[in-house]
Amino acid sequence: MIIRKLIALPAVIAFGLVLMPGAAQAQEKSIKEQLVGTWTLASWVQTRPDGSKFDRFGANPKGVNVFTADGRFFLMFARGDLPKISSNNPMEPTPDEAKAIVTGAIAYFGTYTVDEPTKTVTVRIDSSTLPNQLGMEHKRTITALTNDELRYTNANPVNGGKIEAGFRRATPATN
Repeated sequence: MIIRKLIALPAVIAFGLVLMPGAAQAQEKSIKEQLVGTWTLASWVQTRPDGSKFDRFGANPKGVNVFTADGRFFLMFARGDLPKISSNNPMEPTPDEAKAIVTGAIAYFGTYTVDEPTKTVTVRIDSSTLPNQLGMEHKRTITALTNDELRYTNANPVNGGKIEAGFRRATPATN
């Protein structure tokens, strides 16, 4: 009787170990499921075709990237030091204010899909502050994704080079 128990115990443990990876995989979330939520911009750097680095949104970039479960997204990035419009009328900025705002901010929204095997997110833009982006598919390759961190690369930005963006999962808003 004791011998049977001694033989049965390792068999049960071995059987459990064989099943564990499958059970763990079944509980693992897909990339799309992990993406869903609100992400705040932590870093944004563009490497230009000549190899130089460009921080369009400055040393302290502001931004948000939201992915919904139904396949929609919203993105906005801005410099932390955008000028206020002196007239206080968004229809009447000075030429310098308008230029600083246009070059220091971008926003767009649309739909997205995820290709799990290649870890790519393809966005289709419905509207943008840069209309040149309309009608194109834009791919982002995920280089890191955890509960709290998202990093992706845009290898084909409209103005060339490569963009690397890093995000932190947004903390819940408090009222």
